[in-house]
This record gives sequence, C-alpha cells and structure tokens, in this order.
Amino acid sequence: MRRTFWIGLGLFALIQLVPYGRDHANPAVTRAASFGSQAGTDLARGACLDCHSNETTWPWYSNVAPMSWLIQKDVDEGRDHLNFSEWNRPQEGTEELLEVVEEGEMPPVNYTLLHPDARLTEEERATLLAALQVALAEAPPAGDDNSGPG
Repeated sequence: MRRTFWIGLGLFALIQLVPYGRDHANPAVTRAASFGSQAGTDLARGACLDCHSNETTWPWYSNVAPMSWLIQKDVDEGRDHLNFSEWNRPQEGTEELLEVVEEGEMPPVNYTLLHPDARLTEEERATLLAALQVALAEAPPAGDDNSGPG
C-alpha cells in the first residue's frame, strides 16, 4: 500500500513536467460581442466566456496536470468553435448556439461543477438566450471574414 502511494506520488510529480496545458495565453480581443445588457454580459461572462473568448480566467488548478490538460483542451476547442472575442470573423458555432443553451447542454456539467455562477436558473437562462440573440444579430455572416486586410 505504501509503495503504491509513493509510485502514484512520483507519477503525479512526473506528469507536472509535461508542458501542455500551461500556455494560458489570452490573445488580443479583436472585436467583442455585445450582449445588449449588463445582466446578459454578466451571465455570458459567468457561463460562456472562460471557454468561448480570449478573456479566460485561469484558476490555480489549471496549472496542475492532469487538470491543466483538460482545461487547455476545453478552452482551445471552445475558442475554435465559437469565440466571442473575435466577433469580426465568422463563427462556426453560431447556428446551434441558442439550441445548446436552451437545452441545457451549455454550459457543460463538468464546467458548472467547479463554477457555481455558471449554473443557470430558468430565468437566467432566458436572459442569457436574449443576450445571445443580440450578439448573434451582430455576428458576421458565414464567409464574410472582416478580420483584417486581405
């Protein structure tokens, strides 16, 4: 039992040397989405923006493997799919955005477990959906990349 503990501790220490998951870069915001109201912005910040923006708040445990690996993967995928900080370019995830929020698929359970402010009541979900509709109304259409000269 003692030997298993020390081997486990040694493996845990060893995986801390793996460099993936500690980048924690927050690229510049090129154009932030507007959510129409402070309440909508606050709900989006609490439920969406850690994974779907360039304004991620990196908690202390995002520096500890293997959590750092999972968090980095979620943020990378979230930003690739839908990024509210790059609202000047077409976003892949806009078509299903309202549906996944309305059905409670977003924010995901693994996020809400560690972020209580992301657990939405029905009223908060309705406010967030209205805020997302405002943002979607200002999103560039697919194929219209206004990210810079070209």
